[in-house]
Amino acid sequence: MYVINQELCSQCGECSDICPCGAIEQQSDDTFKIDCAACSDCGACQSVCPFEAIEEKEEEN
Repeated sequence: MYVINQELCSQCGECSDICPCGAIEQQSDDTFKIDCAACSDCGACQSVCPFEAIEEKEEEN
C-alpha cells in the first residue's frame, strides 16, 4: 500500500500521470490521494516522484 506524504508533496501530478490504474486523483484542495482499492501496488508512482513523497506502508489488518 502506498501513501502520499502531503508535507513533501509539491502537487506536481507526475504520480497521477504515470499511474497505470488511475488510482491517484487530485482532490478539491489540490492535494493528491491514492485510492488503495484501485492501486495495484506496482510502485510506478514512488519511482517517478521527484520529492520522494510517496511511501510504501504495510497494510493494517
